[in-house]
Amino acid sequence: AVRLQHGASGLEPLAWSEDHRVSVSTARSIAVLEQLSDVHSGGQDMVIHRTAVPAPGAACMLKVGPKKEVAECKEKFASSVDPTVSQTFMLDRVFNPEGKSLTPMRGFKYSSWSPLGCDANGRCLLAALTMDNRLTIHANLNRLQWVQLVDLTELYGERLLEASYKLCKADTPCGELGDFPEFQRRHSMQTPVRMEWSGICTTQQVKHNNECRDVGSVLLAVLFENGNIAVWQFQLPFLGKESITSCNTIESGISSPSVLSWWEYEHNNRKMSGLIVGSAYGPVKIIPVNLKAVKGYFTLRQPVVLWQEMDQLPVHSIKCIPLYHPYQKCSCSLVVAARGPYVFWCLLLISKAGLNVHNSHVTGLHSLPIVSMTADKQNGTVYTCSSDGKVRQLIPIFTDVALKFEHQLVKLSEVFGSVRTHGIAVSPCGAYLAVITTEGMANGLHPVNKNYQVQFVTLKTFEEAAAQLLESSVQNLFRQVDLTDLVRWKILKDKHIPQFLQEALDKKIESCGSTYFWRFKLFLLRILYQSMQKAPSEVTWKPSHEDAKILVSDSPGMGSTEDDQEEGTSKQASKQSLGDTGKGVDIDDTTEDSLHQSSDTGGREPMVEKLLEIQAQIEAVEMHLTREHMKRVLGEVYLHTWITENTSIPTRGVCDFLMSDDGYDDRTARVLIGHILKKMNKQTFPEHCSLCKEILPFTDRKQAVCSNGHIWLRCFLTYQSCQSLVYRRCLLHDSIARHPTPEDPEWIKRLLQGPCTFCDSPVF
Repeated sequence: AVRLQHGASGLEPLAWSEDHRVSVSTARSIAVLEQLSDVHSGGQDMVIHRTAVPAPGAACMLKVGPKKEVAECKEKFASSVDPTVSQTFMLDRVFNPEGKSLTPMRGFKYSSWSPLGCDANGRCLLAALTMDNRLTIHANLNRLQWVQLVDLTELYGERLLEASYKLCKADTPCGELGDFPEFQRRHSMQTPVRMEWSGICTTQQVKHNNECRDVGSVLLAVLFENGNIAVWQFQLPFLGKESITSCNTIESGISSPSVLSWWEYEHNNRKMSGLIVGSAYGPVKIIPVNLKAVKGYFTLRQPVVLWQEMDQLPVHSIKCIPLYHPYQKCSCSLVVAARGPYVFWCLLLISKAGLNVHNSHVTGLHSLPIVSMTADKQNGTVYTCSSDGKVRQLIPIFTDVALKFEHQLVKLSEVFGSVRTHGIAVSPCGAYLAVITTEGMANGLHPVNKNYQVQFVTLKTFEEAAAQLLESSVQNLFRQVDLTDLVRWKILKDKHIPQFLQEALDKKIESCGSTYFWRFKLFLLRILYQSMQKAPSEVTWKPSHEDAKILVSDSPGMGSTEDDQEEGTSKQASKQSLGDTGKGVDIDDTTEDSLHQSSDTGGREPMVEKLLEIQAQIEAVEMHLTREHMKRVLGEVYLHTWITENTSIPTRGVCDFLMSDDGYDDRTARVLIGHILKKMNKQTFPEHCSLCKEILPFTDRKQAVCSNGHIWLRCFLTYQSCQSLVYRRCLLHDSIARHPTPEDPEWIKRLLQGPCTFCDSPVF
């Protein structure tokens, strides 16, 4: 459980990104909890790195006209003798975000994560919507601080002002700002309700020499209060205002819109996309989106109505899940929407007859309205929750015609006791469920104080997580952190790698040879090594004020084990904190320690041997991964260089390092090195120390040492020496990498964008 500093706010306060960060919308900030599968820690608990996106200090004022005219209109409406005008104006927080006599509109209404690979580090961007309708995009570029990249509310207001608040030139001229209906219209056309990111798509960009190059882009759809949808197109990586390609506005025709979601469907290598919009009155429909200059995308000819009844059941949340239909032998889309206490579902699949739509409702789930819904996109499982602490799991089962749902109750009360739930989110691979809870009723009474917590509940067993990692199509450990965390917990708990996992992984390495399985093996060995280590006897960050005192068991000649040292130290700390005597260890403790020493001495040697054996295996796997990456770097050098060209990569040193081990016999490496040496024509192009100009020999993959003893760390992506004071590190502090420089060619910049070769983590 992670305690929140402020109460949760907004409609869907929880969101879980593809890069394993949980955003929690609160009354003062967005708390971001990043899950790490730490290979350097021996603790069994989840490792969470916590940051926050603070709420802006100033209130957001929507641009509806010149400042002076707006101020005059506000004064006129506030003092109007017509109560339908004055009271409507005074009580509407869109017109009065600063509040005055009302409570201030602090906090966040909604947050949405982009797909992986959108920011400068190849991670997810965060779109945040505040209570006072400010829509901004943030990036976490240095891990400790969130930076606002762009304010879309301000940009959209400027666009509307330039267009005189008309969507197209053919529109009728707008009225005067002094008319209250026109004042309301200008506000509603730029008041965001929800926003959602599309998947990453590819666009073609024409260069100055008329060559076309593929550029990644992502779309952000923003639903406004009047039913309009603004579709922003961003070029990747998104750096700020300069990365905005276009902004198009679509009229959905839905009154009182409440929720938005992307519909992305792939059929016979043809991709279709649209926007699913839900209304507070009940209807749900798909709006066509025309994606100009996007490769491989097609659009619907007309809107598709999924539910048309105006039954006053507001649509609270919509999820779209791509699935494979086992009977129809084709891909299909499952759209689920929370409507009151019910779940509306719609199955969409394209056949020869056209687009088939099957829909129905799942009833009998909750006695109260659904407050949050999330979906596991791996298998289509849907989770819903109501405020009374009940969470339902809905599993789709295909039938000949459409599908049906099996649902069961997830009893949180058995785990947490009596709680109220405010939001749920499932991890990307379905291993964890995050739940925002507060205290429930006790003896029929509500709690006096509310303590908001994010609780993490496991949804998979260790065996299921291990099997999913072995059969993964992603082949990236970083993108499956929730699964590796379960495996990590199991190994730390049992202090050994299960036999079935070891055998299955060895078979995969023999049959496939993919570096992913080698990285998985390295991960398991590192966790096993940590499980064998003894926990530090004192808190590592706590300063020591008594350096002169040593334990009797620490003195040479006692032959104590690590076990005894840990036990003696903890006892000494407890005695000193309780009695504050400062006398070292009591006599009783020393005699007890000596008994342990005499009994444990025999078990010390096998433990040391076991640790040395694991360490040797870790070094062997690391060396294999290093050689494989060296081959990739040499392949890039061969493809992108002319004869006797200095590439700034220590090519000759890498070649010599690969061939220095007689036990390493790789025919591919030998052939590649032969071609490169022939191309280099006896040139060596060595690196030189920037301090003394001496040659830096390539004798170590991690660092370079010149003859004068100057030590430079090596970049693990290009094997160049990092001769600067600023460099990057991977998320788990496995390796370091240098920053790209303007003079670097494109292929070196591409190499520097890669993840860590040992743990797949991004580099900061």
